[in-house]
Amino acid sequence: MFTSPFRRAGSPPAGPAAPAAAAALSGHDLLLRYSGKPVVHGVSIALEPGRATALVGPNGSGKSTLLRALSRLHQVDGGGVRLGGSDGAGDRDAALLTSRQFAREVTLFSQSRPAPQGLTVAEVVAFGRHPYRRGFAGPSVEDRTAIDHAMRVTGVRDMAGRQVGELSGGEMQRVWLAACLAQDTGVVLLDEPTNHLDLRYQFETLDLVRDLVEEHGIAVGIVLHDLDQASRVADTLVLMRAGQVHASGAPADVLTAENIGEVYDIRVEVGVDPHTGRLRIDPIGRHLS
Repeated sequence: MFTSPFRRAGSPPAGPAAPAAAAALSGHDLLLRYSGKPVVHGVSIALEPGRATALVGPNGSGKSTLLRALSRLHQVDGGGVRLGGSDGAGDRDAALLTSRQFAREVTLFSQSRPAPQGLTVAEVVAFGRHPYRRGFAGPSVEDRTAIDHAMRVTGVRDMAGRQVGELSGGEMQRVWLAACLAQDTGVVLLDEPTNHLDLRYQFETLDLVRDLVEEHGIAVGIVLHDLDQASRVADTLVLMRAGQVHASGAPADVLTAENIGEVYDIRVEVGVDPHTGRLRIDPIGRHLS
C-alpha cells in the first residue's frame, strides 16, 4: 500500500473503498456532446462524502466536460445528474433544482475565470456567499465568518484589501479558490486547480483538498493532469479515454503500467518507493529511462 503526503498522520490511505456511502453527487449513463458530436459516452460516476475522486486522462478524454456536466454547466443529452439529499432526504434530480438551491450544495472551481476590475480580494471572495444573500441585505455574521475562513486557508487573507487587477495569475487562482470555499457546500468540484500555481501553492492546494475531505467530510471531484498528484490526493481515481471510463478504483489499482500505456500511449514503470511508500510512475523513453 502506498501513502499520500497530503493525508494527515493517522488518516486512512487511499485503498479499496469502504462500503459505499450514499453519493453526494452522481452522474448516471451520461451522454455529453459538443456541437452535436458525442464526447462522453454513457459514463457513470458517484462522488461520496468524505472522499476525493480524481479524474485523469489525456487532453480530449472528456474529464473536464464530465465535471462541468456534474456542475450543470454543460448540457446533458442522455442520462442524468442526481444530488444527494441533505438531512436524510432522498436524492434529487439536479436539473429540477433552482440555481440558488444547487449553488448552496455544489460549487465549481473552473479553469478560467475573468479577473473583475475595480474590486478588492475580499470583495471577490464575498461572491461565494451570493447563494445565501437575501435582497439588498448586507453580509451576515455567517457570511463574514465563511469569507474570513476561506481567505485564511487559501493564504490570501493578507491581501484582502488589494485590487485584484494587481494580482498575478497564480494569486488570482487562489482568490477564486477562496470564493469557492466561501460558498460552503457539501460538494466541491475543482477543474485543474493547480494550473498556474508555483510548486508551493500546488502542494498547499492539494493539502487543502484533503482538509475538505478529512476535516469537513466534503465530497470532492477534481480534474488533474499530473498522475503523481492525483495518486497522492485521491481516494478514488477515474482514468478516462476517448470519453469513456477506462479504469476506476483505488489509485494503485488504476495507475498500472498497462493502463497508463493504453491510455497515454507511453511506456512507464510503476512501483512503490521503498523509502516513502508512495506510488512512483517513471516514463521509459530514449533519454528518460
